[in-house]
Amino acid sequence: MYTAGESRRSFDLSNKVAVVTGATGILGRWFSAALADHGATVALVDRDQTACDSLANELRAEFSVEARGYGCDLALTAKLSELADHIENDLGPVDILHNNAASKGTSLDRFFDPIEDFDPMVWREIMAVNLDSAFFVAREFGSRMARRFEGSIIQTASIYGVVAPDQRIYEGSSYNGRPISSPAVYSASKAGIVGLTKYLACYWGEQGVRVNTLTPGGVSSGQNDEFVQKYSARIPLARMAQPSDITGALVYLASPASRYVTGQNIIVDGGLTSW
Repeated sequence: MYTAGESRRSFDLSNKVAVVTGATGILGRWFSAALADHGATVALVDRDQTACDSLANELRAEFSVEARGYGCDLALTAKLSELADHIENDLGPVDILHNNAASKGTSLDRFFDPIEDFDPMVWREIMAVNLDSAFFVAREFGSRMARRFEGSIIQTASIYGVVAPDQRIYEGSSYNGRPISSPAVYSASKAGIVGLTKYLACYWGEQGVRVNTLTPGGVSSGQNDEFVQKYSARIPLARMAQPSDITGALVYLASPASRYVTGQNIIVDGGLTSW
């Protein structure tokens, strides 16, 4: 029998411990805040310890929840067990993992190289974070969840892991004054996330661990007007996303509201893939 407030309470993350990787990035900050706003204790993981600590301070002040920062290079997979131990010793068993970290490598110039000139070392550097570390982070935390027969893992992909970028959009486009494109390594790594999600969802399903993909469309974050206009023209809702457009889907996937949802790719793209 349905009871008053049951649906509303299903989005409550109080007494849940959430880990967000890539926590201080453009979307990561919003994702971390959304989880905190719904009551979760949040472990913020990113490479820069100072940035993580600063964000933790902001979340504690704004939402009156526990939040702590953990500086870690996720490409160093040997450190992940230590990281998980550290978080669980500090905050308790992890209920939610948001596998959100992504990298453009150490050189933006090389990241935007055309296919014909793309360096194999740059390919491996980006894959090491975008896909390899996603597997090893999920393995570390997911295995612990499976032993407790409970947990939710959300992995951030991209619309360009589902469809190819329209190269025409990038003619005359820039990001913070730099000409941009969307390289093949990005699409390949994000498509890998979708496949990895389905595999892990089936692998841990009987242990009560849900694994889903969250796929954002293009988010407005410093692109020039040329790009914004061209991209928006491809969107049925006729605009790029704002970070706050994505957070509701994350909270849904993290919470008991989605307790019968696993192995899915929730696409938040303003309708781009409908055309």
